Amino acid sequence: MRDRKKIIIMGAAGRDFHNFNTYYRTNDQYEVVAFTATQIPDIEGRKYPAELAGVLYQDGIQIHPESELTRLIKDYDVDEVVFSYSDVPYDYVMSRSALVNAAGADFKLMGTKATQLKSNKPVIAVCAVRTGCGKSQTTRRVAQLLQKAGKKVVAIRHPMPYGDLNAQKVQRFAELSDLDKHKCTIEEREEYEPHIVSGTVIYAGVDYEAILRHAEQEADVILWDGGNNDLPFYKTDLHITVADPHRPGDELFYYPGEANLRAANVILINKMDTANSEDILAVRESIAQVNPEAVVIDGASPIFVDEYEQIKGKRVLVVEDGPTLTHGEMAYGAGVVAAEKFGAKDLVDPRPFTVSSITETFDKYPEIGTLLPAMGYGDEQIKDLETTINKSDADLVIIGTPIDLRKLVKLNKPAVRVRYELQEIGKPDLHDVLKKFF
Repeated sequence: MRDRKKIIIMGAAGRDFHNFNTYYRTNDQYEVVAFTATQIPDIEGRKYPAELAGVLYQDGIQIHPESELTRLIKDYDVDEVVFSYSDVPYDYVMSRSALVNAAGADFKLMGTKATQLKSNKPVIAVCAVRTGCGKSQTTRRVAQLLQKAGKKVVAIRHPMPYGDLNAQKVQRFAELSDLDKHKCTIEEREEYEPHIVSGTVIYAGVDYEAILRHAEQEADVILWDGGNNDLPFYKTDLHITVADPHRPGDELFYYPGEANLRAANVILINKMDTANSEDILAVRESIAQVNPEAVVIDGASPIFVDEYEQIKGKRVLVVEDGPTLTHGEMAYGAGVVAAEKFGAKDLVDPRPFTVSSITETFDKYPEIGTLLPAMGYGDEQIKDLETTINKSDADLVIIGTPIDLRKLVKLNKPAVRVRYELQEIGKPDLHDVLKKFF
């Protein structure tokens, strides 16, 4: 066999494994010598196991910290580095390209032709231009409309395999007890639980061809529930992309969010109820510039708070969705909207009360400011989150996460939960664009 081209795949425990599985795993022209990992705590230092890596990789593939990339390129005499994670600005991507090129290797971004799998069922994808645009609520709305039309919908979520990769090859969630069975993190629970509660079976894991074949057996329609602003893993029959007027311009400057904007059949401009008109117009202009043929739907994300009267006059600690605040770079979320709407006295700064891994999160993402991200990638981090909340001197906790944190942490102070759902404004709406699937 002729010499194989040596490859490193840069990732964050998601797109990197999928690119390997679909393009490199059985391709004897290449040898993937390492993965690198970033964004997610405690991912590096593990192996992509031999059982998943296939016959060409009987020892598995080591996962290293991305900080070791230059050394790895030189030690392995690497020919090509494949960038395989999402929701990063273009200057970040090209900075990594410069690092790779300076070390002597080629830098590669993979497209959909080489990585998308074909289903024997219709596929509807919900993606976004950034983390935190409102994909989840849009996905739930799409599922609701299809189910109302009598269709059996099975959702497949973008990967979040932060535990035992072999055990997570194919995961099926149909009951809330499945979340405990699969030892789900807070981030995973936030994505899976709302589907389960609404009666939608959801799959996730590591091997997305195996996942697809399982899902096809019980679905009329496959609903791709995207993560970050990544592209779909499956060839789509309808591609919906969610845009956010709270971050106007980002839709043209983040990887691969702009690719989602350009590939979309339908673009939903969300959160219009809390955005200003100039920013909404800026997003419309971006759409007109790069994808004028797309159907554009206007949307809002109204909030619902049980016992909202508790907020008035209180000093509140706001806990928001973790990834939205960290690599999503959102300055605020539904919890802050609720605090302002219902008359909170002020927001309590969590930083004087943080411990261990939560302190490290603020060190890495100092722009978070006076909000507390619901970090919980493992039992230890969930405990750190609980300790931070309980140490704070807030009168009340506002939980702005997609799940009720009170199920996972024991709070020593009262709390209220903020929920939010998608509401389309006027016509066209999602019902109109989904008619062909009814």
